[in-house]
Amino acid sequence: MSRVLSVASGPYAPPVPARTLTVVSADGARLHVEVHGPKGAPAVVLSHGWTCSTAFWAAQIRELARDHRVIAYDQRGHGRSPASPACTTDTLADDLEAVLAQTLESGEKALVVGHSMGGMTVMAAAGRARFREHAAAVLLCSTGSSRLVAESRVVPLRAGRARTWITGRILGSRAPLGPVTPLAKRVLKYGTMGAGSAPHMVEAAARIVHACPRAVRHAWAGVLASLDLDHGVRELRVPTAVVHGARDRLTPPVHARALAAALPHCVGLTELPGVGHMTPVEAPDPVTGSIRDLVTTYVTPDGVRPDTSGVPQQSHGTPVQQIKEGA
Repeated sequence: MSRVLSVASGPYAPPVPARTLTVVSADGARLHVEVHGPKGAPAVVLSHGWTCSTAFWAAQIRELARDHRVIAYDQRGHGRSPASPACTTDTLADDLEAVLAQTLESGEKALVVGHSMGGMTVMAAAGRARFREHAAAVLLCSTGSSRLVAESRVVPLRAGRARTWITGRILGSRAPLGPVTPLAKRVLKYGTMGAGSAPHMVEAAARIVHACPRAVRHAWAGVLASLDLDHGVRELRVPTAVVHGARDRLTPPVHARALAAALPHCVGLTELPGVGHMTPVEAPDPVTGSIRDLVTTYVTPDGVRPDTSGVPQQSHGTPVQQIKEGA
């Protein structure tokens, strides 16, 4: 489809999947799904955020697919998944359940990773039978469960009614984003990324976000504005790690700390200094390292890493760490 845009080269160019399939959700919505990596390898399921697509995970897929089976899907209306009039947290949960059911064997366990709205998808599905059957552990990246507009710091005003009102109008705008110009990239970087994000990271993120149809962007903005998934956090009983950018304006670190406090089985909160909302793009190595370590601990039998002899490996730190930026 012509609206699917991404960078064509470099670490954020989407890898070619081993196979693609169309998964049909409970209400008939059709979802584009990609499977990367070898059959039989430990499974990782990636759920992207608002206005993004499978291309958002390019850096993680490229690294993990050497020795993991990586399953990534486009949320309805995003990427190659057609738009649907049904936009609710229940449909997000339905879609994730459908992907799990149609890509994993009965009883097969996976690490489920959600960024932003993808994390909210995980929270919405936390109490579902299919999710509990397949989720061995969860990684939540740059997400929150409620009060998204009220807590957002995209608008540089003191917290209060005025900031909340203006933020809601900006995020819920029906206006087209237009072409990816230098000005557009500066705006996107200010709102969603850390000040030190490299130009190629900003370019990759902008290409993905600008490809999202404005009607889809607007529809899901309305869902996020009224989001209340605090109950879903309490239902998320599998081991769950939280990764967040310390300079995230869209979902500030207050959300990550609230998640860590409310999760029944939180196995770590990592705050990445200087990083904004787009953690998988801005901090690909820490995010990928967290995924690898969670798979080793909770998905791979006996905690043994898959055999990758002869394949160069990067050294990653533990995902269960607290890296806080000074005031």
